Amino acid sequence: MIRRVALTAVLLSTAAPVLAENSKPQPVPIVDTIPAAQDVPFPGTMTLDIDATDTTRGIFTTRETLTGVQAGAMTLLFPKWLPGNHSPTGQLDKLAALHIRAGGKELAWTRDPVDVYAYHIDVPAGVSKLDIDLQFLSATKEDQGSIVMTPNMLRLQWNSMSLYPAGYFTRQIPVKATVKYPAGFTASSGLPSKASGATYSYEKTNYEVLVDSPVLAGRYYKQWALSPRVNLDVYADTAAELAATPEQIAAHKRLVDQAVKLYGSQHYDTYEFLLSISDLMGGIGLEHHRSSEDGVKLGYFTKWNDGPGPRNLLPHEYNHSWDGKFRRGADLWTPDFRMPMRGSLLWVYEGQTQFWGYVLQARSGIVSKQDTLDGYAMILASLDNRPARNWRDMVDTTNDPVISQRRPKGWTSYQRSEDYYNEGLLVWMEVDSILRRQSGGKKSIDDFGRAFFGLTDGDYGEVTYTFDDVVKTLQAIQPYDWAGLLTKRLTETGARAPITGFENNGYKLVYSEEPTLTFKNAESTRKTTDLTYSIGVSLNKEGGVTGVGWDSAAFKAGITVGDSIVAVNGTSYSDTALKAAITAAKTGKAPITLLIKANDTIAPVALEYHGGLRYPRLEKSGTGEGGLDRLLMPR
Repeated sequence: MIRRVALTAVLLSTAAPVLAENSKPQPVPIVDTIPAAQDVPFPGTMTLDIDATDTTRGIFTTRETLTGVQAGAMTLLFPKWLPGNHSPTGQLDKLAALHIRAGGKELAWTRDPVDVYAYHIDVPAGVSKLDIDLQFLSATKEDQGSIVMTPNMLRLQWNSMSLYPAGYFTRQIPVKATVKYPAGFTASSGLPSKASGATYSYEKTNYEVLVDSPVLAGRYYKQWALSPRVNLDVYADTAAELAATPEQIAAHKRLVDQAVKLYGSQHYDTYEFLLSISDLMGGIGLEHHRSSEDGVKLGYFTKWNDGPGPRNLLPHEYNHSWDGKFRRGADLWTPDFRMPMRGSLLWVYEGQTQFWGYVLQARSGIVSKQDTLDGYAMILASLDNRPARNWRDMVDTTNDPVISQRRPKGWTSYQRSEDYYNEGLLVWMEVDSILRRQSGGKKSIDDFGRAFFGLTDGDYGEVTYTFDDVVKTLQAIQPYDWAGLLTKRLTETGARAPITGFENNGYKLVYSEEPTLTFKNAESTRKTTDLTYSIGVSLNKEGGVTGVGWDSAAFKAGITVGDSIVAVNGTSYSDTALKAAITAAKTGKAPITLLIKANDTIAPVALEYHGGLRYPRLEKSGTGEGGLDRLLMPR
């Protein structure tokens, strides 16, 4: 006993000393020294002189002048939160060669340690003008971002090549801009301009309107007047891509006509569709009051008969002139490009625009009614096979522009993406069906569109709204528990996708073994083989797995994005061989045997699936003309 005590004492005496309490630092306080935007006039003027001629290297060079500045501390901002992007996507990483001078002397600038889009300077006494030089080094490869300048075309967004003074609503900052383009280029914008050779002088405006008035310019150009106020300005990689037929242009004219008939107003003095057709410049779909940036791949006109392709783009973006630009969610509107945007009402901004984009494409004939129905089927099937709806409600997806900024997701069906677009469409179809039912066919969502968006012809300011404003307008059209319905649809989980609006309007979702022409066209455009609704995968042309449905047969077999199918039932992979194997397995019990390459490993996988090929389509329920038939009819 004595020996044990002695041994314990020795062990204790040789153990590590008792440590002092861990250090506990305190945070350095965050002090916001950037002036908040005030609705007061900026005392001077911003002048921009931009050289956009370096198409070889994709460099824009800006000489900016700010008058009316005062001595003392001043903050200049690079636009961060961009309208239409709903997120802080200003391309600050591409700003270079920033020099700020006063009276010919260089001023030191300091980047704000918290908001890196802000630059602090001290303006010397007696100085009332600043000269600012900067360059925007646009992407030259796709992995750097969207390409906006090629030898024959460019897209100029003013927010990417200018700084603006903090402390003012952007609508209170006067601005005058000139741009020098390459020789032989023509330039188009919603902002009026006068050309002198290769230099365009733009009408004096304010910084908010300037940023809302991008430019598309290029060597191969053609313009079509669609109405007294609206033009289609098309730029392409080659002159051959401008070969639009009279019938194609007539469909675009009908788009304008149908939208104006829907809303009874136009929220612009003039409007320009800025359409680029290019395999070299990045695609885009971005809304503005008096224009839209619409970028598609080659074939918009020349492959018109292959299928609808990207022709929903122009109806969607044009509708935003009313929904999104003119009427905007109150928490999404901001006085400058620094204040964070909140997207809780994007299911109206984007969801109802998605709704009207499909309606207007059918009413105008830009896309046929049948192709529109087939497009709807793809939307319904996608959301009706989305297990993420079990844990994440639709309104939470309005945060995705900030959360993911449209970066690819590995498991979209289990994560959701920006579902407020398409699920918003489903909700508004349900609203339409209820309006029709409750009013005995006297009311429809057309009545909501005109009442909510059709205010003040020619006004391209902004009128904000809240959830209660949406409900109040619906209630005035047709009494119903709209608040209860919309709240449920926005916040529910665990329920089936809200496809009842289509069912109530005369169409139901079904699956067949043959894809629709629209489905085939989508596969061709995306260069994919889409077997989402059978084995649960989408593949590129080489058999690479580009998507896997959560809890699908492929998922259960351990297949994931990035894998490749090397062989099918002992035969080298082809989409034809895989489809044949799926069809054969429908009448057999043996699994489909796939040889899968995952990283550096190649191994067989037994795929248990016996449901055959499945492709979504809409099937008319009942006879006669249903609500959806009436909705898609031209006005």
